[in-house]
Amino acid sequence: MDAKPTPTRCFEGSERAADFIARVQEFIRDELQPLAAEHGITHESGAPRALLERVWKRSRDRGFYGVTLPEALGGAGFALVDHVLIKEAIYASGSPFAAHVLGELTGPPRVGALARYATPHQMERFILPVARAEKAICFAITEPEAGSDAGALQTRARRDGDDWVLDGVKRFISGSPFCDFAVVIASTSEDPAVRETTAFFVERERQGFTVEAGYKTMAGQSHTGNIVLEGCRIPAGNQIGERGRGLALALGRITVNRVLHCPAMLGLARLALDDSLAHAATRRQFGQPIGAFQAVQHMLADMATELAAARALMLGVARTLDSGAEARAEASMAKLFCSETAFRIADRAVQVHGGEGIVQGSRVEFLFRLLRMYRVLTGTSEIQRNTIARELLGAAVH
Repeated sequence: MDAKPTPTRCFEGSERAADFIARVQEFIRDELQPLAAEHGITHESGAPRALLERVWKRSRDRGFYGVTLPEALGGAGFALVDHVLIKEAIYASGSPFAAHVLGELTGPPRVGALARYATPHQMERFILPVARAEKAICFAITEPEAGSDAGALQTRARRDGDDWVLDGVKRFISGSPFCDFAVVIASTSEDPAVRETTAFFVERERQGFTVEAGYKTMAGQSHTGNIVLEGCRIPAGNQIGERGRGLALALGRITVNRVLHCPAMLGLARLALDDSLAHAATRRQFGQPIGAFQAVQHMLADMATELAAARALMLGVARTLDSGAEARAEASMAKLFCSETAFRIADRAVQVHGGEGIVQGSRVEFLFRLLRMYRVLTGTSEIQRNTIARELLGAAVH
């Protein structure tokens, strides 16, 4: 029995997005995969900053890196439907550089929404260097006592003449080990009982700015760290937008961002399904491929069906947002369903692979760990359920 790919589909996006995907897949296949092999880079081993810079700049040169930026800054102006399809294809490639092709971890997607708040000085100092793949940035919100309750910040920023002085600890900050500067959300209230948050650009080179890295996530990745701020003094001109609007600025695109996390999960889930199909076709037991056994067939059928359902929800919500409609509940539904579904697919993939699926170093074992994390990252499943219920009950009251 020959391995067969998952069923082909009609492309749901624009012709321009289809062309972009074809070109980015060629870039990953012809340049990034050989680069990863040459340097022994895997999802878990990670890449040094110098090598990541090569990826960022080459992606920029090929016209991929800044695609998510506002059109005024050179972005492509893709609809959200196109964007999720592009991102899904990148992650489905299996490249350990997937998060760096568009600069998602430390690049343009981190600053695009900030451009409208940035002063001319901030555009030159922070936004444009990131857009040009010259500098890396991270977003620092989470703290030891402020995770799901993002407003419970303990990091303080106090005004001192023409400066702000920051003190506090930011935890689990993606991209911090190789950032050049961070967007830090801090409390600027003089009364600890009053929640007032403000956003700041903070350069890593500032005295009192320390990155504590070295720990790994359960997926074995080490691109996360803590940022410790101890009397870190920055000029008042580093304040982003209005005082007291820090969380609103940081979370202003939260509905869209929740949808944009879905294609990464589903691209990885497709990898797990495709690997399982190939394994079922080649692994033989009792004189025949295991794909001939109904128990395995049913697992594969469930994996493919749930993946199709999750994609349909993701694309439906993306279309709703493209139309200009509000979709807060629907975006949370997509994040909830896609993260839970992707993990179930990875779990079944391990089962299909049997002993090979539980050995570290096999791809489905890694995908199992990585996709388990997505049920926590960027808003837990429980927080998504809270949002959905709040929106439903609010609509019912009105």
